[in-house]
Amino acid sequence: MRQRRKPTNWFLVIFLALLIAVVVYLDRFVVPTVQPPFMPTPTATRNPESYATEANGLFTQGKLSQAIDVYNEAISINPSDPSLYIALAQVQAFAGKYDDALTSARNALLLNPNNSMAQAVLGWAETQKDSLAQTPDYTDADTSIKRALQLDSNNGLAHAYYAFLLGDMDQYNTGPYSDPIRSAIAESNTAISLAPNSLEAHWARGFILQITGNYEQSIPEYQAAISQNGNIAKLHLELGATYKYVGDIDKAIQEYTRANTLDPTDPTASLYSSRALGQIGEYEKAVQYAQQAVTDSPTDPYLRGNLGVWLYKVPNWVEALPQLALAINGGKTDDGQTILPQPLTGSDAHIAQYYYTYAILLAKYNRCSEALPITQLLLTTVPDDADAVYNAQYAQSVCSTSLGTPAPTPSSTPKVTPTP
Repeated sequence: MRQRRKPTNWFLVIFLALLIAVVVYLDRFVVPTVQPPFMPTPTATRNPESYATEANGLFTQGKLSQAIDVYNEAISINPSDPSLYIALAQVQAFAGKYDDALTSARNALLLNPNNSMAQAVLGWAETQKDSLAQTPDYTDADTSIKRALQLDSNNGLAHAYYAFLLGDMDQYNTGPYSDPIRSAIAESNTAISLAPNSLEAHWARGFILQITGNYEQSIPEYQAAISQNGNIAKLHLELGATYKYVGDIDKAIQEYTRANTLDPTDPTASLYSSRALGQIGEYEKAVQYAQQAVTDSPTDPYLRGNLGVWLYKVPNWVEALPQLALAINGGKTDDGQTILPQPLTGSDAHIAQYYYTYAILLAKYNRCSEALPITQLLLTTVPDDADAVYNAQYAQSVCSTSLGTPAPTPSSTPKVTPTP
């Protein structure tokens, strides 16, 4: 007898075939890509030091904003490393972001209160921020840098920063020291001896030589600083100013142009170029650069005054008058932005020049009720400025002639042609 054969279960056959296919697929294509447990990942997390290296490279290329961003990335990965905050503060100070630099330096000090470089960079940022004020107060900067030197007397950069601070005190005639320039000279030399390959040391030495009138000697110091990093706009501005002082206007303009290329949003290069060209009587070109500076920063009264002076010298009195009025009285730009008045101070001869040029123009237009108060302000505020006194009295004499009144007694001080 033959046993009856059971019918084939095709559903089971198909299911088993599909199951085998899935197992084969997983074995060949999925399992090899799965990371075994407790094994290191094949791609390691990026080392924070690589961010610092990248940021330093960007700084060397003059890409300060990008360098700042990368340093911030490094800090987000390793927020307990004070050296990252110090490096960030230095770049921020070079970029003119002084408030940010102060914050970064203070963060470094929170992590290590006895870090000499953190104290030094804090003082440097305080120095530069104070220099922008109408009446600088360098008390905090002085305290910070002296603290840095107490922590490490061989910190060459701290000595360089101290030279900058003392030089500024001498220029602005402020601070607790009777003869800061003597100490500034010593500090700049110490910086060179301790950090001969430092950009800041050569920059500080060049700055001190420049403000003491040793222009020829300051040029190689600025060049040495630039050899360390040729992409810092401020260094080219300083070297250009030194070339202007020695009368090499072509080289001055070259350096200003380089600075403008590196930082096209900063009007300083155009401002300096206008003055360098005005110094040799190239008034039309001076106006062009002065106008560019105003375009870059239309609400800055200082730049408006500079433009007004060169328009006056072209001469283009019709356009000079409103520019000088905006500088001294303030007002509105064509698109409605507010321009604040430029105060008259004794710390900047160019501001006095704006005021007496405006007074002369007002006098020549028979607007003596406006001109005479300005001349009195000049005579009382900057009595030691020979150019300001002479030109204020000249404006008074123009008004006396037009009004038919006796002219004031002329000053015995001879006229001195101002150097733009």
